[in-house]
Amino acid sequence: MDLRKLKTLIDLVAESDIAELEVTEGESKVRIVKSSAMPQGQMMMMPQQGMPQQYAAPAPSAPVAAAVEAAPAEPTGHIIKSPMVGTFYRSSAPGSPAFVEVGSAIKEGDTLCIIEAMKLLNEIDAEVSGVVSKILVENGQPVEFGQPLFVIG
Repeated sequence: MDLRKLKTLIDLVAESDIAELEVTEGESKVRIVKSSAMPQGQMMMMPQQGMPQQYAAPAPSAPVAAAVEAAPAEPTGHIIKSPMVGTFYRSSAPGSPAFVEVGSAIKEGDTLCIIEAMKLLNEIDAEVSGVVSKILVENGQPVEFGQPLFVIG
């Protein structure tokens, strides 16, 4: 089922007085349940083979919009993002000096860090030249695909 259709269905349930909606489209089956027991704005997704999927419709709330506006500003400069899921390491081995520090001048192609994925160590190189203005991830922390790692000024 198309995600836009799902979003529309969830919005319809959230804005209406109905508590539950079940839709079958081909072999896909979706069940949307409005529950006051769940915290507002939380969606529960439980896809299982042969079982209906359940989504709790978020209740509209003004505090969520206020929280979005209060989010910290995006750092300025070129952002280096993780090309994969894995574990972030600032150096090639424990006890070794980090590849870069805040304030380090780098050139395009310089190694910034290593991301370990499935027991493979992948060097992440600089896409641009500049100065490292921020390191956004701690050593040994898991990272997601597309997660910002560095800001290059």
